[in-house]
Amino acid sequence: MSNPVVHAFFIGRAVAQAINEQAENALTNALSELGKFDAEQRERLREFTQQVMERAEREAQANQLGRTTTSIVPTGSQPVDLQATIDELRAEIARLRAELQAYRSRSL
Repeated sequence: MSNPVVHAFFIGRAVAQAINEQAENALTNALSELGKFDAEQRERLREFTQQVMERAEREAQANQLGRTTTSIVPTGSQPVDLQATIDELRAEIARLRAELQAYRSRSL
């Protein structure tokens, strides 16, 4: 190639093609990773939904049997008056606060 203008043209064209191939590869890889990420997130969401549904089903079955899943209650025990339990807990909290105040005043 004796003409430097023609030579520069072909070099520029080769550079443009190489850059185009690199960009195409980068875009293909990015879309592939995005697809993998999307599939993984969908699978995690499906598993989470399945776990929630299984837990809800267990709790519904326990509720039908008259038991709760949050506390241990002997089967056949007498139901406890909820308001009485709340009142007892409030009284105990008040006693503990008074005791704590007495302790703090003694230590100062």
